[in-house]
Amino acid sequence: MGYIVPEYFKFPGELSPSAGLEFKDVPNGLAAISKVPALGWAQWFIFCGLVDFGLYRADPSRDPGDYENAGILGVPNASGPMQDAEGRKRKLNAELANGRLAMVAIMGMMFQNGTFGTTGPDMWGGLQPFAFETELGVQAPVGFWDPAGMTKDGDALAFRRRRETELKHGRVAMLACMGYITPEY
Repeated sequence: MGYIVPEYFKFPGELSPSAGLEFKDVPNGLAAISKVPALGWAQWFIFCGLVDFGLYRADPSRDPGDYENAGILGVPNASGPMQDAEGRKRKLNAELANGRLAMVAIMGMMFQNGTFGTTGPDMWGGLQPFAFETELGVQAPVGFWDPAGMTKDGDALAFRRRRETELKHGRVAMLACMGYITPEY
């Protein structure tokens, strides 16, 4: 959310009245790091420290993710721990899987931003229509996806060659996955 929401919404007002910095003046992505004042970073670290060492303090006598001050699934709502052990295990496994996916996703966004300097809609090709959006491989919900901008020139022959190469590489990768998994069984 922190990478996507600022593309479409920014709080009104000032981020730092003493520095005359408004929320609208802070760029998105990694460029924002240089704009946040030192006191802003201090507030951020204090908040994270209070959450980690105060609200969600790890207790060796409790299961991972089972915090004394938190309710169901770590939400501090006085609901108490989940009584259904299997349901709790299933939900924690889902939370771990989603958290791992989110960690990979944010690293991908940061890498894209640091390498190409793009954030938000620029990462996935913007919202304008493209010449190849009706071609084979265009799928919901992303639509035509060209994060590297290789089709901006509109060269149909180059697009066709890349699509054929993508299909070949995908087929080899699928066979490689089967070859990696099959020996286990």
